[in-house]
Amino acid sequence: MTAITVPFTKVVGAGNDFVVVDNRRRRFRRFAPLARWACDRRRGIGADGLVVAERSRRGDLRMRIFNPDGSEPAMCGNGARCVALHAYQAGWARRQMAIETRAGILAAHVLNGTRVRLRMPQPRSFAQQTLRVRGRSSQVATVTVGVPHAVLVVPDVAHVDVLGLGRALRYHRHFAPQGTNVDFVQVGRSTVRLRTYERGVEQETLACGTGATATAAILWKYYHRRSPVRVVTQSGETLCVRFQADTSTIQEISLEGPARVVFSGRLMWREG
Repeated sequence: MTAITVPFTKVVGAGNDFVVVDNRRRRFRRFAPLARWACDRRRGIGADGLVVAERSRRGDLRMRIFNPDGSEPAMCGNGARCVALHAYQAGWARRQMAIETRAGILAAHVLNGTRVRLRMPQPRSFAQQTLRVRGRSSQVATVTVGVPHAVLVVPDVAHVDVLGLGRALRYHRHFAPQGTNVDFVQVGRSTVRLRTYERGVEQETLACGTGATATAAILWKYYHRRSPVRVVTQSGETLCVRFQADTSTIQEISLEGPARVVFSGRLMWREG
């Protein structure tokens, strides 16, 4: 078993927090156990995800994201915004950069020291269905924005059992075998409020970038909402989703919001 010193940086995007590690020299390979340890809020650093930054032949850097359970989704909106901020501040990239992910190349722009805009994957696979969940029928809209999301419009997000209902939908047989992220949305005139149960975190998180983007796409598709859509997250911070659309097509969708570096350090990881 080999002990490796791993520099890391803790970065937060609208309440969604990540441990970012620099693996551009490919010093280590086993990310799932590292993610499980590093993301543990009692025995590790604590985070919603581990972001691994690597060299890329297709962009300025490659981003891999690992959930606290060790799973690897295709991408993460706030995770990409956070690694973009860190990459710019660390001198790895300029303000405008291309980030390679499993969901494609994402263009990021560090607007200043506290805000980052990210070009998101094209929303696809729109659908609506009524699902039987915990003895009740629920109207659920679904869309994939790099990762799958199920969106439920509710009267008041403050009174939703996000953990119980979110988990039931995340593991619903309709979404088997991979499951889905679940978003609960309260629609207001100028803003919408969002709470998300995240797959792989298996908890409610304080913000979700793909969830905010999925929410905006669903509101455009089925509720005729126009750009921009301002999404107030559970942290109280706001994410702004902008897009271009006509009656049948949505495109050029972007996610913008706050991000900040919290602290940096080194961890001892025994890889073996």
